[in-house]
Amino acid sequence: MDINLFDFYLPEELIAQTPASKRDESRLLAVNLSAHSYEDRHFYDILEYLKPGDVLVRNNTKVIPARLLGIKEKTGAHCELLLLKQIEGDNWECLTRPAKSLKVGARVNFGDGKLIAECIEEREEGLRVFKFIYNGIFLEILDQLGKMPLPPYIREQLCENDRYQTVYAKYEGSAAAPTAGFHFTEELFEKIKTKGIEVIDITLHIGLGTFRPVKVTDTKDHVMHSEIYEISEEAAQRLNEAKKENKRIIAIGTTSVRTLEANYKKYHTFKATKESTNIFIQPGYEFEAVNAIITNFHLPKSTLIMLVSAFAGREFTLELYQHAVKEKYRFFSFGDSMFLYGKKD
Repeated sequence: MDINLFDFYLPEELIAQTPASKRDESRLLAVNLSAHSYEDRHFYDILEYLKPGDVLVRNNTKVIPARLLGIKEKTGAHCELLLLKQIEGDNWECLTRPAKSLKVGARVNFGDGKLIAECIEEREEGLRVFKFIYNGIFLEILDQLGKMPLPPYIREQLCENDRYQTVYAKYEGSAAAPTAGFHFTEELFEKIKTKGIEVIDITLHIGLGTFRPVKVTDTKDHVMHSEIYEISEEAAQRLNEAKKENKRIIAIGTTSVRTLEANYKKYHTFKATKESTNIFIQPGYEFEAVNAIITNFHLPKSTLIMLVSAFAGREFTLELYQHAVKEKYRFFSFGDSMFLYGKKD
């Protein structure tokens, strides 16, 4: 499809620069796909749309301070690395700037020698594989030297780094947050569970596949970068039981959608595994795993709005986005949310 079919007008002032003062007080556009209708609510109203027996699936990945600013040895030039994916051991795939000057053998110094990164492989699109050299525990050093990898459209500095984490973040490894989960609080989860709704955790470490912009004119030419996901034995069993009992499986965020769909498409059941996926969901895709989606408002012409369009229909999705602009919803990572339900109940 033509990438311009997923474009829309967005005033810059609607791009949220800071999180909502209280997570669940963000706005919610509740969308009934069967009735082709929608309501303007607040996120704490999500309880009215969830039913006993529903299954909520959340991505419990945790963002690491993946942005490193350092000095190239020999030349003294300033360099930036964004850690995307752990290959094995101390080898990480990184997005680099400036990429052209970082060839195999180049070394970058961080924190006066506390951490050294040596380029061991060159990949396309500014990607490099670096071997990190250090003494101590890598993630502790990263906590000292790294910065939270906020998206480039967020210009404000966070007062608290935990606002770029979900309250259920557990396993470190992401270069970006699963932002649809920002709206949940511990108190809201307690109310959800009390209502008889099951909550299941899965993990997808977010890398380039989720946030890389589409640079082609025809979406069929876009190749998603792979990301690592994990589904435990317990989660797979509970998901299969939910499927067997025709319960609604509700994905919190597009990363949960991609994890569930990739797994179910491949195995025709939910299977415990740890592997990579580069699934690209766009209109024409037939959903098999997910019945409803909680998601934020995404960038124009992004793979994320394509995924939403595949679920809700492209024209209706753009209608929803036009409504959100008119009603001054907040967009992107720290923005407001949608609940898409009804089509596959």
